[in-house]
Amino acid sequence: MDQGTYLLIKGVGIDLIRISRVARACRRRPERFLRRIFSPEEIKILQKKANPFPSMAARFAAKEAVAKALGCGIGEVKWTELEILPGTKGKPMVFLRGRARSWAERYGIKGVEVSMAHDGPYAMAQAVAWGQQGEEKSYTDRRGQLSNYND
Repeated sequence: MDQGTYLLIKGVGIDLIRISRVARACRRRPERFLRRIFSPEEIKILQKKANPFPSMAARFAAKEAVAKALGCGIGEVKWTELEILPGTKGKPMVFLRGRARSWAERYGIKGVEVSMAHDGPYAMAQAVAWGQQGEEKSYTDRRGQLSNYND
């Protein structure tokens, strides 16, 4: 980045979920649930855990938070197009695929940071989508209202 270039927050998302809700959905139809929500790489990571449900719920919440931060929500993008994988030292990294990546590119989103946690009966995640100054774009949200990143 050259001097005088600033990062802008393009969107913020947060999600909270009961771990038991994710566990119940997974136990009902395990293969279908896992393939619908998680990428093959995410599934490998989750299957290594003795009790995968807290991590599964945190990752589920992270995908919801990322979709909110992008400004599209789930529906415009598929669950599997939002991939949350461990980076160096375990820091979660967000990888956007397919329509999620196209959406981000269209609205000048260069990356998404995410933080996940779980404790007791809950898992939660927060996401921040960021871009660079000068790449602001307007879009009409799902309610038909104009949002503008220039404001």
